[in-house]
Amino acid sequence: MSQTPHIFEINGVQSFQQLVIDNSFHTPVLVDFWAEWCAPCKALMPLLAKITEEYGGALLLAKVNCDVEQDIVASFGVRSLPTVVLFKDGQPVDGFAGAQPESAIRAMLEPHVQLPATPEGDLFESAQALYAEGHFAEAENQLKALLGEDNSHLQALILYARCLAERGEIGEAEAVLGAVQGDEHKQALAGARAQLTFLREAGQLPDTADLKARLAQNPDDDEATYQLAIQQLARGQHEAALEALLKLFIRNRNYADGQPHKTLLQVFELLGTAHPLVTTYRRRLYQAIY
Repeated sequence: MSQTPHIFEINGVQSFQQLVIDNSFHTPVLVDFWAEWCAPCKALMPLLAKITEEYGGALLLAKVNCDVEQDIVASFGVRSLPTVVLFKDGQPVDGFAGAQPESAIRAMLEPHVQLPATPEGDLFESAQALYAEGHFAEAENQLKALLGEDNSHLQALILYARCLAERGEIGEAEAVLGAVQGDEHKQALAGARAQLTFLREAGQLPDTADLKARLAQNPDDDEATYQLAIQQLARGQHEAALEALLKLFIRNRNYADGQPHKTLLQVFELLGTAHPLVTTYRRRLYQAIY
């Protein structure tokens, strides 16, 4: 892989201090722990380089050869390859282990490294603000007006589906999402589908009062903890649900074949990577894993 000013090799502990820790106080640094024998590492490298270059200097990429830089590897407790860690202000703030799709890497970076914003129409921005404030009916009306002028506005279609879901029109919301084609807004589409999943699941679970009564008798009831979190998600109580899911993950990460972890990731998609709760709980999840 060709070297650029934004991508560099780490050679020793002092190099790591200067190029990663010191640099991260003014530019986020993505650190790629890799090895020659690791095929997934080599598959990931070009993708990391591509993403880094797209940031045009707003992100740096440091490569650490784990077979050579064993002191650095030991100091960070790297146990599997590839491992990628994002440093900001001298500290690791996020990361992942194992090969990841491009969408997941971009989602991890988005709260910490900003690309120039893409301008949106005033009407869509207004609908977004209304939706974020919980004014779903008003947002839906604005989106109808926008889509009446341009029914190919994919972001508006996705948000319109979420408004429909908020008032219980699950089937209609699914039909709208089915009309959204392509990968241009993959993250927003995944979030909308996660919302529908939680609403659908909640309708098949015991009600909130029964679940809370079970937890009052046994706070370590994993099933009740998980089901109550789903009910909370369906009612927009995102912080309470995230807290419960994270505690369940820490207590029993293998519950229902790892469902707490999967659901946490779904909530991140639902809220969007820029949401402050996602920033907080993604970091806490990363710390719980590593």
